[in-house]
Amino acid sequence: MNGRRLGVEEELLLSDVVTGEVRPLAREVLAGCEGVGDDDNGASLKHEFFLAQVEVATGPHTDIGSVRNELAGGRARIADVGAAMGVAPLAVPGPVLAMTSTGRKISPGDRYSAVDLHYGETARQSLMCAMHVHVEVADPEEGVAVIDRVRPWIPVLLALSTNSPFWHGVDTGHASWRSRVWNMWPTSGPAELFGNADAYRARAKDMVARGAALDEGLINLDVRLSHRYPTVEFRVADVCTDLDDAMVIAALARALVVHFAERAGDPPDAWRVDELRAAAWRAARFGLADRLVSPASRELAPAADVGQQLADLVAEPLETAGDTELVRAGLHTFMTRGTGATRQRDALAAGGAMADVVADLRRRTLRF
Repeated sequence: MNGRRLGVEEELLLSDVVTGEVRPLAREVLAGCEGVGDDDNGASLKHEFFLAQVEVATGPHTDIGSVRNELAGGRARIADVGAAMGVAPLAVPGPVLAMTSTGRKISPGDRYSAVDLHYGETARQSLMCAMHVHVEVADPEEGVAVIDRVRPWIPVLLALSTNSPFWHGVDTGHASWRSRVWNMWPTSGPAELFGNADAYRARAKDMVARGAALDEGLINLDVRLSHRYPTVEFRVADVCTDLDDAMVIAALARALVVHFAERAGDPPDAWRVDELRAAAWRAARFGLADRLVSPASRELAPAADVGQQLADLVAEPLETAGDTELVRAGLHTFMTRGTGATRQRDALAAGGAMADVVADLRRRTLRF
C-alpha cells in the first residue's frame, strides 16, 4: 500500500491575551468559527472535555504539506475569532501558569458528564493537549501488526515532541509532564503484544467490561486502532507549538507504519511493558537532553544517535513519501536547538517570568 494518507488532530488551550491564564470560552469561540474560512478542504474545529480547549482535526492527505496547511488554517480561524473575546490559541500541552477552578470547567454533554462521574479526579486533573497522528492501514490485521512492532520506537517519538516542562506555574523537572499526567488513566501507555486483530478486540472488550474504559473511544493506548477511522492512531506526542516540529513527528509516524506493515510476517521484538514504560519515562524526563533507550541495542545511547537510528530505519518510506528532507532538517533542528521544552525554558531564562513563556508560546503558535 503506497502513498498512505495521514491526518493530525491537535488540541489547543484558549489563553487570555492579557493575563495568559486559560479561559473556558470554547463554546463562544467555536460558535464564532462556524462558517469562518470553512470549506471542504479545511480542518474541523471541535469541542474537547474542557471548555478551555479546542481541537483542530485535519482531513486525510497523502501530502504532508496539506496537513500542515489545514492545521495552520485552523489555528488562524481560532485566533481571528478569539481576538474579539480577548483569547488566543496556545499550542501547549498544559497550563503554564497557575490555574483557578474556572479553567477546569467541563464542556456540557452527556458523554463528558459520564466521563467526569466515572473517572473523578483523574478526569478533572487532565486539562492537557496532545497531538494524535492517524495513518491509514489496509485492515485491522495490518494495523495490529504495526502496533505490535512499533512499540519500542514510541518513546523516541515522545522524546522528539516533549513540550511540557511547566505545569500550573511549576517547573516539573521533566521535558514532558503531560505524558506523566496522562498515565494516570487506566488504559494509557504501552500494551503487551496482541498478535492479531481478534486478540486486540478481545482486550479492548475486556477493558470496557472491567470499567477501565467507558467505551472504545477511551482506550488510551500510546498507539491503537482508531475506533472511527481505518487507521493506526499514535497518541503519545505532546502538542507541538511549532508546526514544523509537528510535521516531522507526523512524517516519522507514517514512515513507521509503512515500514512495519511491510514486515508484518516477521516476529515482533519481544519488549516487556516494564521496559517500554522505563524508556518512555526517560524520554519524558529528559527529552533529547540526555541519553535515550535505543530500540536497536536496548541500551542507553546519545539522543542524536537514537534519532538517526529511527531515520535510518524508515529511510525508504520517507523517500517514497517525499519526506526525507523534511525529517533530515527537522532532526538536525531538534538536536541543535532542542525540543519545545528547551524553547520554553529558554523563554523563561530570557524574560524571567512564566508570563514570558506564555507570550512566546502565543507568538509561535501563530507563526506559520
